[in-house]
Amino acid sequence: MPKPADAPANPLFRALMLLDRFTEGLEKLILGGSVLFMTGLLVVHVGARQLFDSGVPGQVELTQFSLIIMTFAGLGYAVRRARHIAMSAFYDQLRGRARKALLVLICLVSGAMMLFLAWHAWDYVNSIRSVGRSSAALGIALWIPYSIAPIGFALAGIQYWLTAARNLTSRQLYRSFTELERYDEVPVDAAIETGAR
Repeated sequence: MPKPADAPANPLFRALMLLDRFTEGLEKLILGGSVLFMTGLLVVHVGARQLFDSGVPGQVELTQFSLIIMTFAGLGYAVRRARHIAMSAFYDQLRGRARKALLVLICLVSGAMMLFLAWHAWDYVNSIRSVGRSSAALGIALWIPYSIAPIGFALAGIQYWLTAARNLTSRQLYRSFTELERYDEVPVDAAIETGAR
């Protein structure tokens, strides 16, 4: 992880950095484990079909569960790396404090929305668990793989709020807790010259 450019030495920042590193490790563990599991499962399935004319039982369900896990665990990771969708037409027009204030507001609202969705996802997981629904082929309780949804939304919410905290305590502008905002602005002369060609 790159060392932040203007890292303050106060205890609050150190605590936020520890939280960021912990969530990053958790996200990498979940995402890496899911990718390796799905890759191994598909290789074994294809090999078994070729050698024994029968694949891995429940392979389709396990692949679906892996995709669900990767999707929701990837939410926090996308926010951490500032690789999420951004509607930035108005934001890009701003400079200075107005730009930073809007970024902090966006991060706070987005974080609150992610935590709101985590709460609703947790209710959904609890309702599935109380009914006792399970998968058709393997009989896996569906609440187990679906429990990644509230975890993923919560990790994304934490990342948005860490980004807001970083921008409130830093002079520079950060798109995520550890990544500075870097837009390569095209000079006006170069834009005119490119358009003339």
